[in-house]
Amino acid sequence: MLVTGYLGAVLIGALVGLLGRLVLPGRQRIGIFATFVIGIGAAVLGAVVARALGIADNAPVRVWELRWDWIVLALQVGFAVVGVAVANMLTFTRLAGGDDNRRRPPRTRTRS
Repeated sequence: MLVTGYLGAVLIGALVGLLGRLVLPGRQRIGIFATFVIGIGAAVLGAVVARALGIADNAPVRVWELRWDWIVLALQVGFAVVGVAVANMLTFTRLAGGDDNRRRPPRTRTRS
């Protein structure tokens, strides 16, 4: 694989990670770097699973020089959604979650 192939894979992975983050409802508490890493992993995993199932070239689309497959893209975004959800669950804490309901009420000073 050439350098442009690796660069393209990283860019597609970042796009898949962003799409996965957009599909998942609610606020995600992970950073953009984690989203990109999850997207790259999801893109690779989706491509491998599609090839293993034999559905890699069933719905190809071509626009100018770009070529992709809708089914593979759907698999990749699905894996990215699962990855972002798992990362969000692993990084969620009560302190970072902003759960103010469990906080004690502020103490008031009384003069005696």
